Amino acid sequence: MSSPNKITKIEVFRVPPRWLFVRVETESGIVGWGEGTLEGHTEAIEGAFKDLAERFIGWDAEQIQDIWQHAYRSRFYRGGPVLMSALSGLDIALWDIKAKRFGVPVWQLLGGKVRDRVRVYVWVGGDKPSDVYDGAAERHAQGFTAVKMNATDAVSWIDTPALLEDTVARVREVKSLGLDVGIDFHGRLHKGMAKQLAKALEPLAPLFIEEPLLPTQTEEIGDLAKMVSTPIALGERLYSRHDFRPYLERRAIDIAQPDVSHCGGISELHRLASYTETYDVALAPHCPLGPIALAACMQVAASAPNFVIQEMSLQMHYNEGADLLTYLVNPAVFAVKNGYVEVLDETAGTGLGIEINEALVREAAAKHSTEKAWRNAVWKGEDGSLREW
Repeated sequence: MSSPNKITKIEVFRVPPRWLFVRVETESGIVGWGEGTLEGHTEAIEGAFKDLAERFIGWDAEQIQDIWQHAYRSRFYRGGPVLMSALSGLDIALWDIKAKRFGVPVWQLLGGKVRDRVRVYVWVGGDKPSDVYDGAAERHAQGFTAVKMNATDAVSWIDTPALLEDTVARVREVKSLGLDVGIDFHGRLHKGMAKQLAKALEPLAPLFIEEPLLPTQTEEIGDLAKMVSTPIALGERLYSRHDFRPYLERRAIDIAQPDVSHCGGISELHRLASYTETYDVALAPHCPLGPIALAACMQVAASAPNFVIQEMSLQMHYNEGADLLTYLVNPAVFAVKNGYVEVLDETAGTGLGIEINEALVREAAAKHSTEKAWRNAVWKGEDGSLREW
């Protein structure tokens, strides 16, 4: 007998500015949306979805955990950014479907909410930071109480300390507006420079410093965490509980930043919330991406006791051709007031709590299907050697 919850269709849509949306439909006509964006590697995710569609069309969409385990474990090789980002998009869509079928927000299926609103922050400046004061003042006027900014431009392995003085001055300017400031080192600095900058910023009491070193440097990040009182945040380039484990055991981080579109979707983000809580580590999901990823993060944020703050990409410097609210039928669901967005509840809709403008998504995907996907910049130093972006 055919199940009304059987998956009948899995589609992916490459849309501006750099997002990959996932649409899953069941035999009963319920549609779920996910986001499997992997910035700079779009084609790899599209290829991975051909495999996921081949494997899971015909499966019961209700069996989220079983699908997750088969996607992750049954092909011998597991983990990594490509598989986990594709799995993330599928997983988010399945949660959307299941919650819609029961007529509740996803957070109800995660045990209910522990808060009524979610604190948010947004970016100021771009990849090459310069004057960020005016941008921060605009964000403050928009209702934000916290922002994040890049710490530096490209930096050599050991570079002039004068570069770091510019960073300190920018942070001091932005904090003068009364905003909390997160500083994203972006893995651009190596140990000798990162130690200096972390120490120089410490008196300004940043909200956190993010990716102070590359995620390959577990031990060194642990050493840095002992040197400064500033909370250490990272996780966007970690793709599962297993990747987070050495950081937690080394007491290397204070804030975990898994990305729901990279870490295995709502299922793994929810598990990571509980796992990190065990180590007294806060949760602040990474999300410089689209509205589906943000909605998924907010469902977990509503239910996770150790959640502290949520990144959102509104008017971010990468958002060329479309912005966070472009593909939403009702953009008001992400309205910011006094630094918070209200939890997406029954009045905002069931499932993820957002409604996607499918016609606009299809139109945008068709228009841009032949265009080259987004790529990050490649930076080189004065000597011609590659530097971290």
